[in-house]
Amino acid sequence: MKVTPAIIQHEFIGLQVKVAKPSNQNYIGISGTIINETRNTFQILQDDKRKTIVKGQAVFHFTLPDATIVEIDGKILIGRPEERLKKRIRRLW
Repeated sequence: MKVTPAIIQHEFIGLQVKVAKPSNQNYIGISGTIINETRNTFQILQDDKRKTIVKGQAVFHFTLPDATIVEIDGKILIGRPEERLKKRIRRLW
């Protein structure tokens, strides 16, 4: 899979994720599979426990199906998943 700015329109449920740079110290070391996504949060299944992470308070490392690891700031992921698909992508380069 080619990594492009359109990655923010990707479906995240089912992907492996690691909280890389949290601003909330309680989020350090959380990793697992995303089982649900709301407007402002991800629910992550870690060791049979559900952890709820606020998107705007962390940078995430997502492992895509082809084993590519992508780092995405949670602030750009805020919004309902179905509305994020419609969002125009601004190129910053």
